Amino acid sequence: MINQIGRKIYFDKATGNVILDTGEMVGYVQETTIDQDFETYQALKERVRDTVGVIQLEYGQYAEDFAQCNGFRVNPETLELEFSYPDPNATEPHEPVYQKPLTEQLKETQQAVVELTLLLATMNGGM
Repeated sequence: MINQIGRKIYFDKATGNVILDTGEMVGYVQETTIDQDFETYQALKERVRDTVGVIQLEYGQYAEDFAQCNGFRVNPETLELEFSYPDPNATEPHEPVYQKPLTEQLKETQQAVVELTLLLATMNGGM
């Protein structure tokens, strides 16, 4: 049976820095356990397990963000992914600025526009 497996992102709990991104897999592949990953990947073998966190994503989750970003990390306080994106106007390299995924920001903006439109409609209709 053909499977679609989302990526697992292993990160340093203290800093949020990514240790390992397993990537997405599709085909005749098996889901691995965290224990199996610690036995398989050198980057994890070198770590104390209690200092490593993991985020399991659905297949295709944040695909556009991963395609557009120039870096990502896990926010150690919220345990959510944050991405940095290239600045098309930058003339020289700069420190990455991490933020919520742009796809989530877009959804929130679209929802706010819908709510404001409804609010305006009720205000105009009530006059």
